[in-house]
Amino acid sequence: MTTTTTQRRALGVAAPTVLLTAVASALVSAPAQAQTFSALPPLSALPTGAALAALASRSVPAEVAPATEYTVQDGDTLWDIARAHGTTVAALYQANGLGADSIIHPGQTLSLVEAAPAPAPAPAAPVAAAPASECTVAAGDTLWSIAERHGIALADLFAANGLSPDSIIYPGQTLRLSAPAPASAPAPASASAAPDAPTPTALDTYSAPPVVLDDEQTANALLIIRTGRELGVPARGIAIALATAMVESGLTNAPGGDRDSIGLFQQRPSTGWGTPEQIADPSYAARTFFTGAAHTNGLLDIPGWEDLGFGAAAQEVQVSAFPGRYDLWQPQAEAWLAALG
Repeated sequence: MTTTTTQRRALGVAAPTVLLTAVASALVSAPAQAQTFSALPPLSALPTGAALAALASRSVPAEVAPATEYTVQDGDTLWDIARAHGTTVAALYQANGLGADSIIHPGQTLSLVEAAPAPAPAPAAPVAAAPASECTVAAGDTLWSIAERHGIALADLFAANGLSPDSIIYPGQTLRLSAPAPASAPAPASASAAPDAPTPTALDTYSAPPVVLDDEQTANALLIIRTGRELGVPARGIAIALATAMVESGLTNAPGGDRDSIGLFQQRPSTGWGTPEQIADPSYAARTFFTGAAHTNGLLDIPGWEDLGFGAAAQEVQVSAFPGRYDLWQPQAEAWLAALG
C-alpha cells in the first residue's frame, strides 16, 4: 500500500517535469525566423498608443516628385524643352517671364512650373453690361464674321475703322464697332491760320501687337521653318515667310479670306498658285511660298531678294495692297525663328 502510493506520487511529480523539459526543448530548437519575430511583442499585446507607434515606424517608399526646373543644354530650343517635359512653349513663356523675342542660353535654368494664379477677386455686384464699343480680332476672324457677331452692318464697320473691302486685319488688332461721336464744330479760323495737317488713318498708326503663339500657330511656324531649312533658305528668308504668314492668316490654315484666297499665305487659285485642295495643304503652301508654282514666283525666284527690304521681299511674292504691313512683324518673326530653331 505504501509502496503503491509512493509510486503514484513519484509519477505525479515526474510527469510535469518531463512536459516542461519537452516544451523548453521545442523553444530552443525553433527556427531562427521564429526567434526573430519572437523578439518583438505581438501588436495585440501592446497598448493602443504603442501599437500605433509600432505601425508608424514601418517605412513607406516615398514617390519621386516631377522635375520643376531644367538647365538648358547646347542646341536646346524652347520647343524641344516643352515637348520633352510635357508642357507647351506658351507655358514656358509664362513660367519664366519670357516673351516672343526672348533667347535662351546653355546653362540657363528654366522653371517647368507655371506660377500659381492670383486668387480670384470677390465677385462684384452684377451691373447691366453696356453694348461693346470695341472688339479685339481673334485668329480666324474676318470683317464679315465680326460684323455679324456684333449685329452691325459691314459698311458701318468699314466706316468706323477707315477700312475698305480690301483691308486686312490681324489677331490682336482692336476695331471700333461704331463710329466715334462727331466733335463739336471748331471756331472759325482766321484767314492767316495754317491749314490742318491730314488726320492719320488707322493703317498709319497701326503697329504689330506682341503675340505669344498658341499650339496651332507654333505647329505652323515649325512647318515653315522646317520647309525653309530643307530648301536651304537663309534665316532671313525664313523670317520673311513667318512674318508673311502672320500678316496673311495669323499663322493659321485659314479656309478662306479675301476673294478666293486660301491657307497660310492666302494664296489664290485664280492667280496660279495651285488648286484649292493643294493650297489648303500647309506643307504645299509653305513650299510654294519659297519656290513658287507653275504660274507664280516664290521668294527664291525673285532676283536679288536678299538685298531687298524685309517687307519689300515679301511684297514681291504676295503682291499685296498693303506692302508696309510685313515690316511690322520683322522683330517678332526673327524671335520666333530663334525660339523654335
